[in-house]
Amino acid sequence: MITIIDYGVGNLFSLVSSLSVIGAEARVASDPEEIRKGDRIILPGVGAFGDAAERLSAAGLDKVIKDEAARGKPLLGICLGMQLLFDKSYEYGCHEGLGLISGEVRPITEVIPKEAKVPHIGWNSLDFTGDYKNCPLFKYLHDGDYVYFVHSYYAAKCEPSVIATADYGAPLTAAVMNANVFGTQFHPEKSGDVGLSILKAFAEL
Repeated sequence: MITIIDYGVGNLFSLVSSLSVIGAEARVASDPEEIRKGDRIILPGVGAFGDAAERLSAAGLDKVIKDEAARGKPLLGICLGMQLLFDKSYEYGCHEGLGLISGEVRPITEVIPKEAKVPHIGWNSLDFTGDYKNCPLFKYLHDGDYVYFVHSYYAAKCEPSVIATADYGAPLTAAVMNANVFGTQFHPEKSGDVGLSILKAFAEL
């Protein structure tokens, strides 16, 4: 059973639909005890980091996520959900993250060319790096596969955990891994067959 955390800042319908397409058993939950019952956890998210972090904390879900990750349960953060896995974010101030992956979230304007549009929206190919060949999340993927992005901030100072980047005038962190904790800056649920293969691999962990 995959539990998708509902904390009010994610478009859950497309994610639930994608998991249904691959035949994965999934449910949406906001209650801590229901989340703990899941075999795998997905942390989605769209919007601002600070607001999302506050919502997780207010509901006591930050502790649940940390506890379940510490137990070795597979955890996948998607888009803002991936960013929340890091130590902190500099999106409209400085906000504390979950600290499950070492690094910080910074504006992409710091590294991309001035003429590049912000946010980074659309399809982009993945360039695999680091220890990606040992990443079970990517076992069905090939170098150069395309996925769909929507973001204005990126994960920085996290090189040991980076398993894929995407070029947008500069290499931006596209996916990360730290043991049983995974993150994708892109949206697997909006990335066609490639995205479905990632969700399938996660469901098989």
